[in-house]
Amino acid sequence: MIRLLIADDEDLLRSALAALLALEHDLTVVAKASTSTEAVRLAREQRPDIAVLDLEMPPADGLRAAEEIRAELPTQIVLVTRHARPAVLRRALAAGVRSFVPKTTPAGRLAGIIRDIAAGRRYVDPDIAASALTEDDCPLTARELEVLRAARTGASIAEIADAVHLARGTVRSYLSAAMAKLGTPTRHAAVHRAWEQGWI
Repeated sequence: MIRLLIADDEDLLRSALAALLALEHDLTVVAKASTSTEAVRLAREQRPDIAVLDLEMPPADGLRAAEEIRAELPTQIVLVTRHARPAVLRRALAAGVRSFVPKTTPAGRLAGIIRDIAAGRRYVDPDIAASALTEDDCPLTARELEVLRAARTGASIAEIADAVHLARGTVRSYLSAAMAKLGTPTRHAAVHRAWEQGWI
């Protein structure tokens, strides 16, 4: 049996997906999570073969949870998303994610993908892969991305500084640099642009 963890912040989708996958003769759902934090905790406890993670889960996201799980466990990761942004694919592959699929994928097809991942293969949705090949590189530095990621919650400069362990003036400098590179008038617009591109 292939042991699965299903994580999605939408109760209906999480329950429906778990129920559909549990109908498969060789799949069993050992844990369900509604947040990225809970997904990491349950992965540590249950040690599933594969974790099927929603990309857009609070409080961080499914990719952050995937990175934590992969750093500690042999669990393989399938990321599912409504917003298949190519830059996220690049980050996911760099983090060791084995599969990246849109939420429009039928449950039967997802079951087949899970079996492929369990057998050591990789699957990336063809449309996402094609988009990733033509996407522009991110112009932002790792620090600028880190600051924008911290700003995504609407945090103040002081809160961002605390979160990333930098001085407030340094945070302002990084935000200004990111705004200039992205051609946005505010830090909120810069955050939105970076998120739309899949850079954060």
